[in-house]
Amino acid sequence: MRIDLKVSLDPTLGCGQAHRWHKSDDSSWEGVWRDQVIVMKQLSPESVEVTGTDDRTGITRYLGGDDDLDEIITEISRRDGYVAGLAERCPGMRILRQDHWECLATYLLATNANVARIGQMVESVCNHFGKDLGSRHGFPTPKQILDKAECIGECRLGFREKRFITLADRVESGDLDVEAFTEMDYDSCVRELQGINGVGPKVADCVALFAFEHMEAFPVDARISKVMENIYGVIGSYKTVSACGRDKFGEYAGYAQEFLYHADFIE
Repeated sequence: MRIDLKVSLDPTLGCGQAHRWHKSDDSSWEGVWRDQVIVMKQLSPESVEVTGTDDRTGITRYLGGDDDLDEIITEISRRDGYVAGLAERCPGMRILRQDHWECLATYLLATNANVARIGQMVESVCNHFGKDLGSRHGFPTPKQILDKAECIGECRLGFREKRFITLADRVESGDLDVEAFTEMDYDSCVRELQGINGVGPKVADCVALFAFEHMEAFPVDARISKVMENIYGVIGSYKTVSACGRDKFGEYAGYAQEFLYHADFIE
């Protein structure tokens, strides 16, 4: 299935937004989406080949196809020349629209872990609890996790283990309605997310951006802190640096953040 969309798969799937995509020797990308093993290959700067699903609308939306990329790049470039240069050298990078539950559960595991370690933990969780899809496993539902909760130690999640099970239990019992976050504005969303055990401000911003479409979110980790200090002279607490990013880049600060995050690879 050919998808006509201005998207660059390498930065979009390989930039650490989602953690289930792997690049193959033939330059295609294999991942799991909605319990389907998907393969995507770049055909041109404005088209990709997708196998493993016939849901054209769903996969286009997943790839950020609802975003007006030209408008977004124009706006963040108008606000900052450095980001303008990065965007020009990395055309087609989009922010994915991830499943709400999967994104929240994944980023709960991301605390104090690099991208490689997060990917290992996510795959371990999927292999132990998720639906067997043949070559891969689906991301588990809360019930699938709870049904085999005694196996959680085999996933080697460390201190994240208990909070991961607690999150699954809260969602499965109805104590936590993940879909309720879709109705919240940015401030309410990140505030309520931080009420979940194990979710701090960075994780809340990541989930708000990658799952709940708050494009103004500006997650700050060590790499972004360094860029903000070196390029813009901004230092301070998480709250200070994140607020500065939102103020500087406006309603599409999340896109600016992605370019800044990968500045070393783009330049």
